[in-house]
Amino acid sequence: MEKREDLESILPFLPFSLRSSSLFWTAPVAEALTDLSKGPHHSKIDSGKALFIAISDIRNSLSLPNFSIDTSASQGFALFFDDLLPRDEAAKWFKEVVPQLANLLLRLPSLLETHYENADDGVLKGVKTGLRLLESQEPGIVFLSQELIGALLSCALFCIFPTSNRGAKHLPMINFDHLFACLHDHYEEAFENKLKCIVHYFGRICSSIPVGFVSFERKVLSLEYSPSCIPYPKEKLWSQSNISLCHFEISVSGLIEDQSREAIEVDFANMYLGGGALVRGCVQEEIRFMINPELIAGMLFLPCMADNEAIEIVGTERFSSYTGYASSFRFNGDYVDKKDIDVLGRCKTRIVAIDALCCPGKSQYRLEGLLREINKAFCGFMDQCKCHQYQQLFKDDQTVKATGGRSIVNLLSLGHTSTSSQATEGTSGNQLARNHKGHGCPPFDNQHEIGVVTGNWGCGAFGGDPQLKAMLQWIAASQAMRPFILYYTFGLEALQMLEQVIQWIVSHEWTAGELWNVLVEYSSQRSREKTRVGFFNWLIPSLSSHDDMLNDSYDDRTCSCC
Repeated sequence: MEKREDLESILPFLPFSLRSSSLFWTAPVAEALTDLSKGPHHSKIDSGKALFIAISDIRNSLSLPNFSIDTSASQGFALFFDDLLPRDEAAKWFKEVVPQLANLLLRLPSLLETHYENADDGVLKGVKTGLRLLESQEPGIVFLSQELIGALLSCALFCIFPTSNRGAKHLPMINFDHLFACLHDHYEEAFENKLKCIVHYFGRICSSIPVGFVSFERKVLSLEYSPSCIPYPKEKLWSQSNISLCHFEISVSGLIEDQSREAIEVDFANMYLGGGALVRGCVQEEIRFMINPELIAGMLFLPCMADNEAIEIVGTERFSSYTGYASSFRFNGDYVDKKDIDVLGRCKTRIVAIDALCCPGKSQYRLEGLLREINKAFCGFMDQCKCHQYQQLFKDDQTVKATGGRSIVNLLSLGHTSTSSQATEGTSGNQLARNHKGHGCPPFDNQHEIGVVTGNWGCGAFGGDPQLKAMLQWIAASQAMRPFILYYTFGLEALQMLEQVIQWIVSHEWTAGELWNVLVEYSSQRSREKTRVGFFNWLIPSLSSHDDMLNDSYDDRTCSCC
């Protein structure tokens, strides 16, 4: 254990010590946890106020400085458990859940030792899967059991992870003290309901410990040539791509997390995994981290993402139902996850975190902005099993002309000769599938291929142009050889004509490269203020007379992501 590089990298961020090849709690901490494990009649811990006092004692035994915990956390614990949580639920929490969490924490050192014993060849032969700091620009994967994740998240609840060096390593916050402090300092009902999701998760795992596994992978597009890596694509690759556009299906209602197909589900992420999940955030990423709390474990060891990186997490279980969004978010009871289990013991929930440009304004229409976003999406969507195929596509000596002789002028003239009725006829999902199959794409119902489920990535708090982002994600999914993209518009007005635009592009059999080249031309005009209309109306002027009004604001739009 003492000579393991993976353990040595993460040990400064764990709350126990390594001695004589064994991990252990100090005697005072072990004694305090043992008292807690015997229940409230023995420990006298039967309130939020008493629980926080016990937590503070454990923190003192670990020599964690007082300045490393939010000063309002104590009031937050008391407010939630003593005032907001129904009395019967609070009584069950202190009588049943807290003692079992203490037992889980007592077993954490042995759980970790077992984890490292199996980390080298026990999961994926020849691949290191042990818990470690997965630093930026270092592709790698970590496999954790759901039981181990439960123990690690118990540490976060008890606020006992050391935090003094996390900033230097660009790690997000991990302890739950700020989440409780926000409840006291800036009370909103949504914050209370975030905590209800967390408390429900702990109640569930204490009633029945889950037995599966979760993988956390840092995906990296190499900035330097390497025969074993997928390179960061240059503009030339996108311009010359001869890849057929994949099937595109649209849903105007529903939620990404409720879809049931074989697909990766996009987390509209912050560059710091989890974003504001453990503070005041309550939008797409933060909600996903509340209903699938095992995602939070990745915040322990995954530093922030660079422009050429994405994070893919496979296997987290959903525990909570919910309603609402942002300030209207509400916990809505238990959720029983019925997703199938893969051969590695992971629930078939695949989540990829990709962070969009924050408040990009006009820069999103410049070539560097387009490249950054399409490469970020491609990094998230790429399938490591297709690494060799990607490398063939990305060879520098590629000479295929993707446009097949069609110039930008010719491509755009198609849009200017279209009529509104031509654009809207035959836009059903089945018709799109038939058109798509016609130019050599895999069938949509191929369950052996994993598609992409996404939506308005980077278009809410991040202030991006939804029409632009939809097209970029389509190109990226196609280049990643994904069989389909299922796009949730969430009823966004700017995407009212998305289906007609998709049908029109498919009917003219554009390749990924052709669509990219047209996007570049549009964006060039937009950045030089030669046009201020949205992409859809620019491409097919007959589509909509009010598209101009809908998209004019994305050049200088203010946002709240930074």
